[in-house]
Amino acid sequence: MSINRFAALSGIHSGTLSRIMKGRQAMAMSHLERITQTMGLAEDYFYSKYVNECLYDSAPTWRRLRPFILRSAQLKRLDCIEQLVNSLLDNLVYAPLLFDLAEELFQQDKHQAAAIIYKNVAASEKYQHSERLALCQYRLFVMALGDDPQQNLIEATLFEYYVNRLDEAHQLDAIKKLVHVYYSLHHWEKAEELTQELHRLASIQYNLRSRANHKHNNTTALERPLYFYILYAQLMRSCTYEERGDYKTALEIVPLYTDGSWIQEEGEEVNRIVAQFKEWGTANTYLNRLMDGQKEVLDEYVDFVSKRENEIFTALYKIVETANRYHWDVDHILKRFSSYIPYRRYSGIFTKRDKHVTDDHHARFRSELATYYLARRRFGAKEIAMRSVDLSAEVDHDRNVIKGTISVDFEINIAST
Repeated sequence: MSINRFAALSGIHSGTLSRIMKGRQAMAMSHLERITQTMGLAEDYFYSKYVNECLYDSAPTWRRLRPFILRSAQLKRLDCIEQLVNSLLDNLVYAPLLFDLAEELFQQDKHQAAAIIYKNVAASEKYQHSERLALCQYRLFVMALGDDPQQNLIEATLFEYYVNRLDEAHQLDAIKKLVHVYYSLHHWEKAEELTQELHRLASIQYNLRSRANHKHNNTTALERPLYFYILYAQLMRSCTYEERGDYKTALEIVPLYTDGSWIQEEGEEVNRIVAQFKEWGTANTYLNRLMDGQKEVLDEYVDFVSKRENEIFTALYKIVETANRYHWDVDHILKRFSSYIPYRRYSGIFTKRDKHVTDDHHARFRSELATYYLARRRFGAKEIAMRSVDLSAEVDHDRNVIKGTISVDFEINIAST
């Protein structure tokens, strides 16, 4: 096929095509796409060769590299991204450009591609206290969290070293995520320690911002307003005491996250957030009294959560757990809320609940529910126990196994010789 003919089919000017073929002009990403499409080949057919084209056959230019990396991420050509990034970081001038590109990919949920860039940028950092290094490690921590609790613990332990090096805008969200990890792993003391740090840092930032003469305080990257983190830290701190069976202390902390009178901001968002924390405080007051053995609040608690769909599963789980502890009969409650027993994810007023905490609660709930039925010799409910085993296997949970005794009746026939 002549150059003119191919140029007409591809839409590339014949002179440009000729110079590319003779090595006198670098091939742009748009040229590569048109040539590949005209030849009827897969879009990434020439990608491996184009890596060399970008790096060695002509001087690297960000104008070509950036669209190539983005498209490689979309097509999952991680091998090309790895090769490009490794070579580019020999020249540290590319580190900030690659970091910004990784942030863009992270926001697009192209996590595999972003992780490659973050790891290489982090490895290239000369200064161990740089904010960019800390932010790379934060992104890698978030992306590494999965369904393996032990691996999550390793990731949290490794990342915690970098938390204090993050800028103010990311530090609070990072600590909040660490709280969720340790909470889901039942490391209550560690979770409480982090809630106190979250409260301390959020309070400092809030007080600084509130000063008339303090103009510089970048909180644009925060997921929530600063006062939210102050209230949330106290909420989670109360929850750690509840999990440790110290219901009195948990109740004493409730007013610390239901009182929003100190908040200086005004408006619909503030009212909505404060109202939600007050609602959680009311629910947790019922719950802690119930778990302390005060059965008289059971009906009030059930009526309260019945009007709040997102709270029903948590209430059901805690009611069954308490029923097992005090040998209560709660069949009527299980029947009333039977549709909430199957696994599902719940969205709160602000966002979806943390997956690791949700999975942990479901596994523990199924274990408690199976224990409840088996204690009443309802062996027809063995499927509940099996679901608990299945979910516990997925979530880890050596601690969520159902402990008990199986007795077996048997006969031995001895044949005479």
